[in-house]
Parts: sequence; C-alpha cells; structure tokens
Amino acid sequence: MTDAAVTGADAGGRTGEEFVIELLDRAVSGMGGQSRDGQHEMARQVAHAIDSGDHLLVQAGTGTGKSLAYLIPLIAHSLVSDKPTLVSTATLALQTQIVGRDLPRLLKTITPALERPVKVALVKGRSNYVCRHKLDGGFPSEEPSEGQLFSLGEDTSVPHFAAAMGGPSSQLGKEVVRLRDWAEDTTTGDRDELLPGVTDRAWRQVSVTSMECLGAQKCPMAAECFSELARQNAADADVVVTNHAMLAVSAFEGLAVLPEYDVVVVDEAHELQDRVTGAVSGQLSAAMVHAAASGARKHTGITVDALNNAASHLELAIEGVPSGLMPNGLNTEQLDCVDQLRDACRAALSDSKGDSANTADGGRQLARSRLMVILELCERLLAARENREVVWFSRNSTFDPQQGYAQPDESAPALINIAPLSVAGRLREGLFADHTVILTSATLAIGSAFEPAAGGLGLVGPGAPSWTGVDVGSPFEYPKQGILYVAKHLPKPGRGASPEALDELEKLIRASGGGALCLFSSRRAAEDAAEAMRPRLDMGILCQGDSTMTALVKQFADEPDTCLFGTMSLWQGVDVPGTSCRLVVIDRIPFPRPDDPLMTARSRAVAQAGGNGFMSVSATHAAIRLAQGAGRLIRTTTDRGVVAVLDSRLSTERYGGFLRAALPPFWPTTDPAIAVAALERLAKESGQPAA
Repeated sequence: MTDAAVTGADAGGRTGEEFVIELLDRAVSGMGGQSRDGQHEMARQVAHAIDSGDHLLVQAGTGTGKSLAYLIPLIAHSLVSDKPTLVSTATLALQTQIVGRDLPRLLKTITPALERPVKVALVKGRSNYVCRHKLDGGFPSEEPSEGQLFSLGEDTSVPHFAAAMGGPSSQLGKEVVRLRDWAEDTTTGDRDELLPGVTDRAWRQVSVTSMECLGAQKCPMAAECFSELARQNAADADVVVTNHAMLAVSAFEGLAVLPEYDVVVVDEAHELQDRVTGAVSGQLSAAMVHAAASGARKHTGITVDALNNAASHLELAIEGVPSGLMPNGLNTEQLDCVDQLRDACRAALSDSKGDSANTADGGRQLARSRLMVILELCERLLAARENREVVWFSRNSTFDPQQGYAQPDESAPALINIAPLSVAGRLREGLFADHTVILTSATLAIGSAFEPAAGGLGLVGPGAPSWTGVDVGSPFEYPKQGILYVAKHLPKPGRGASPEALDELEKLIRASGGGALCLFSSRRAAEDAAEAMRPRLDMGILCQGDSTMTALVKQFADEPDTCLFGTMSLWQGVDVPGTSCRLVVIDRIPFPRPDDPLMTARSRAVAQAGGNGFMSVSATHAAIRLAQGAGRLIRTTTDRGVVAVLDSRLSTERYGGFLRAALPPFWPTTDPAIAVAALERLAKESGQPAA
C-alpha cells in the first residue's frame, strides 16, 4: 500500500507530511481562516496512516477543522494512487456539506499547487436517483395496498395521470408530475437536488431499489441511467463521497456498489456501528409474504398457493407471541414455518424466471425482488443461532402518553426482526482487512480510551489489525468557556418530569433570559416540558414538531431570547454559535430503552463472556450521546455558556465518572447558585436580561 502513498505526492523533495501541511496552510489562508495546532496534528496523523497502512482513530473536537485535515491528505494520496479514495458520512447533511461546500472551496485554493485537477464524485444508494425506465412506463402500476403491506415500504406504484382530464388533483399526483418535469432537466437525477422536495411516497413512484433494478444488461435505458452514470463517474474519480449504509453493503454483501478503493475516511465514526447494523437488519411478516405472492401472481402468472399457505402457517405460528427479544431464536414450530416459506420462495423464484433472462420486464423484476428479499430473510432466520444473529418480535406502535414514547400495539400482527449481534467481525473482514481506514469524530473516545469504540468495530481481540488512537484536542478553552452543572439535589428521574425538575428548568431558563436548547429523552417529555414552561415564562418556547426542523433551528438562532425543546435528532444536528445558545439542558442520561432487544442481547453477550454488559453497551451508548448533546454549547472560540444536566445520577452513581469522562472538560459544579449566577451574567452581556 505504501507504493502509492502520500509520500510520493510531491516531486520537490518534501516528505508527504510536509507537502500536506503546506497544502493545508494554503487552503486555510485562501479561505480566510487560521491554521490550528490540532488541525495540523490531525493532517499529519492521517498522512502517516495512509503512508503506513495502519488504521487510525482520531478524535477532533468541534472547531478543529477536521474536514480539511483529512481531505487534503486524501487528495494528495489520490494523485499518485490508481484507485480513488473514499469519504463516508453518517448523514446526508454532512455528505452534502462536503460535496457542495468543503471540497469546492478547498480545491479552488489548492489546485494551483497540484500537478493536475482533482475529480470528485458522489455515490448514493440506487433509490436516491430517478429511474428513467420507470418514468417511461417500464414498471407496472400496482394496487396501493400491495405496496403498503410490503414491510420494506417500497411502494412502487406509478399513477397513470395521462387519462386525467384536467391533470392530477391529488397532492401525490401533483408531486409526481413535478418530478416528471424535473427529470427532463436534471443532469444527476439526485433527489437532494430537487427543491423544494417531495414526500417519500411521491419519490417511490419514480425510483427503484437495487433489487428492483433490471440491471445494466437488461434495462433498455441503462446508458441514460442516473445511478449507473454516478457509478461510472465514481470509478474515474479521485475522491468519492458516500455514506455508511453504502459502506456497509459493500463490506457485508460484497456487492460492487462502490469503486475499488484503498483508503477511506469514516467521518461521524461514532455512528458507524449503528448505521451498519441498521443497513443489514431485516424484518419479515405474513403480510409481506402475501403482498409478494400477489405481485408474483400478477406480474409473472405463476401459481402462488404455496406462498400464501406458508404465509398463513407462519401467521398462526407467531400469533399472540409477545413483542420482545427471543434469546434462543425462533421455536421449532416457527422455524418449520420459515423453512416451508423458504421452499415456497425458491419454487416461486424458479417458476417466475420467464422465457428469457434478458427480457426487460419491470413487473417480473419487481415481483422477483420481493421474493428474493423474503428468501434471504428466511435463510438468515434459519441460521440465526449459528451466525449469532439477534431475533425479536415487534409490532406497529401507538404513542403511549404515560411512557412518553411509542409502545407496540400487542393486538397488531407480529413482525419478525433479525440483526447481527455484532458487526465487528464482518467489518474486520470486509472493511479493515483490505483498506486503510481513518475513523474520526468529535466524540470517539471516552476519557482517553478509544477501546470501547474500536471494539464495536472489530479492532479489538484476537486477530484484530493494528490501529492507533489519537486525540488532537480542541481549539476551545472549555474550562473558561463553559460550566457543567449537574443538579445533584434533584430526585432520580422517573416516569415523566418531576415537579422539582420542572422548577429547576424554569429557574435556569429564567436566569439565562432564554437562549436555551433543551434536549429530552423522548418526544413526550419535550412536549410536556414545553407545555409546562410556556405559561411560566414570558418568552418564546419552540418545540420539535411545531414546524420543520430547519425552520425551528433558524428561528432559535435568529432570536436570542427564544428556547428550543426537542429530542435526539437535536442532540447531534444543531449548530448555533453565538449568544442564541448559551444554555444547554439535558433532562436525563440518554441510556438506551430498557426494552431495546438488540441492546439487551449485546449486554447479555458481554456478560456471558465475563464482561460488564451495562458498562460496555448501555453506558458507552449513553456516554457518546451525552457528549454529542453537551457539544451543542461551544461552537466557536467566543461562545460561552452552561450545560445543565437534570439527572442527579451523573453525580451520585458510580458510572457517573465514566460518563463525565466523555464530556468536554467544562468547569464542573453541582451548586445551583453558581449556575444561576453565571447564566444571569451571560444574559446581561448578551442584552437579554434574566426574566
């Protein structure tokens, strides 16, 4: 791997690291910024990892400028490598930021210093692109109920609006007509370039999943396919930007969804384990089988009695089974039903091949894709124990106001779920074995320990590859800029917010004169707290759900005396520098729900191996998310404020020290008077006197 290393990027005799730092300084200066020690250190570490081939875990605090610190070594390496380099993100927002803002600005400043221009490509899942063949009528219309019953949620019906006398009258129809018009003008077919956007239901009318796709050999419009063009561009690119789900499919399935690459940077790496797990999880239901059988009969003409019988038997076998983890997998009767369903799927797939393997029959492909999904799920369920996969039952949920979150409706039909107990082994084989991997995040270590994150990704244990963990620090002076206040005097959190906790919340917000981002463990908790605060406080109280997230965050940023209440999506997605966010309140430690089957199974597995399941799974999960929430406070070197945690366990329980070690090193206190006084000073300085 070192033959095409960063060290060969400069013909002027400088080492690769020296060349990278020169490029970094040029870029930062050209963009009107100032290089920081942590940014330099990270760039050096990334360049060294690429050169040595060793994996790197690098924690870079908010404000470090980590995007530039890893993009520049990647670009330098791509100039001498015969393979593209990859950047993988957890969220579409960061993906869009890198492709639409960071890379263009960076390349504008450094291209004159490079031996040739750098080509960038973006790769997403096939369903993110318009399907020209589907737009052209290549896939049939289906009954809406059939698509809705299929558990993967792939409603592939294409309404026929041409017969409508006055054009479409429904909102869905109008959206699809707009999509058709847009498809004639777009050069990429990428959903994210459509402004304003459309509903998921409308988008499904013009897109296909990877399994529904006819493929380049069969599709008559393959030469014009937006998805295929994106992949061709990626194959010729120097830097390819993708997401964790695509990385998971490539690593787990061995499918050629990404070009061959030798180096990948995984940004938002604290999300990698969960995103990979989600990408390879599956769900099976009797309704899903009946829907697949209906589609197979309609589009291939085969007899589907065996499929429907197998679905009915499965439905009886799982009827009345309570939702929750199946520690030993399915029972004998249920396994027999799954085995029967597998045989019926195999027979249906054989019968539905058609006369010619080259026929471009969208209906047949759609029907067969659903059968293939079910067959794969059956195979996984039958081998779940052998392959150490977790099986559990769930049901469609309804919101429980007492619990504060959605609860399964036990009267609804049961759904069988399956997910890997651990993704570590497969990531080790499919990702780390053949590539140099740099993982980075602002919250990757707990204290100075990278082992909890590394273990979940396959980098710890016998046969694990070598890696290095580095914390390049942060440009912020956390002890001077922020206070961590833990309300030690409050009772332990119970069901719903206690009167004491609500009083504490009011006191803190009143002292800060607004400017509070209040993060809650459930939607119900956020709504209840907002409802309780509105009559008590003479200031704007915004709550998640009142409007779009973008609109709420903008209003919160624009109005320094306004407060924003919300849940987990705000814990990681809000970037509001300045005085508009001077108080961050966290209602309780974000442990996973006690009835989460996958977390429960993983905790038990750790305990059975002699470890501490609670600390390895639940506490580690909570520590990373707590750090993400607290990280909303200080976003620039001039920000100041208070992080207030209304969960006394952070100070009173033994695991509190472990959790606090993951947080930025704020000045700590459990004295409410100190927190209130600090907030009153900040309110006065910001021009928003305490209420």
